[in-house]
Amino acid sequence: MPLEYPLNPGAMDWSRLYPDYFPAAPSGASEPPAISGEASEANEAVPAPAGEDDACAASADGLKRKLAGEIELSMTLAKKAKADGGDSGSEEKAVEFADIGCGYGGLLVALAPLYPDTLMLGMEIRTKLVNYVQKRIEALRTIQDKLDAGISSEAAAKLDQDAANRNLHQSNEADDEEEDLNEDEKRKVEEAGETKAVVDGKYKNIAVVRMNAMKYLPNFFAKGQLSKIFFLFPDPHFKKRKHKARIISSSLISEYAFATKIGGICYTITDVEDLHLWMKAHLDSHPLFERIPDDELLGKDPVVEAVFNCTEEGRKVTRNKGQKFLACYRRISDPYDN
Repeated sequence: MPLEYPLNPGAMDWSRLYPDYFPAAPSGASEPPAISGEASEANEAVPAPAGEDDACAASADGLKRKLAGEIELSMTLAKKAKADGGDSGSEEKAVEFADIGCGYGGLLVALAPLYPDTLMLGMEIRTKLVNYVQKRIEALRTIQDKLDAGISSEAAAKLDQDAANRNLHQSNEADDEEEDLNEDEKRKVEEAGETKAVVDGKYKNIAVVRMNAMKYLPNFFAKGQLSKIFFLFPDPHFKKRKHKARIISSSLISEYAFATKIGGICYTITDVEDLHLWMKAHLDSHPLFERIPDDELLGKDPVVEAVFNCTEEGRKVTRNKGQKFLACYRRISDPYDN
């Protein structure tokens, strides 16, 4: 499964992730521009052949001109999303919740029925976990459709066939067959989809993509698009020389602030106190985020309950009787804009 990214948020094809909310591209339509993470990084390491300096310079100038209008495009998309009335079938609907490093997708599954009209996206770089979450969401959607259809034998057979066709399509797109789920994992996926009643939204509003949020988050989200962004039990990178790989840093927080609307909330939680203090120190010092007192959220924000207890990592910490450290921040307006 290659790492591929849209050139900018307007080039992203959301129809494959949220088919109930976005119309599929017409047959024969050209693909939106995209870049490959591995390919672009590999190309950066290869020097240009002699005699091609002028051509490379021209190409670089062309790329700069393309990217120059990216922020303006992002702002335009954000305004369109804000003006959208929230209709499910609107082409202007936009992802509002982003779970960075979504793991097994527990938070997405927990929040989907609570916010049935809100699109949520899990972002994960590990191929095996992305495959798992994709199949988990597919299982949930299929079961919901069966329940909604009354589970007649004919309807169930058709839904099973449709799900099998979609899974086959996804499997054909995967590059590494070793990353496919084994039988035990497939059984867990099916168990994760055991819903007993139709829920609001029927899990059509959640999806997952394989991506590196530390490098390409602005390629997916326009300015001020997100209302909630989550960093739940991220990799602590204990060694000091690895701290630069932590998902929270001064420069990355600025990107998160760009994508988060005024009043939006950034949720962080970890069972590693050193990492908690690291994330808290960086967010406390950033001018575009302010700490939300815990007593304003605990017992009042339903999302906090899910953050604490609905991720697989959070449940493991609970089983091991570990401690969880929460810190939530509200996106505030730029003081220099006043």
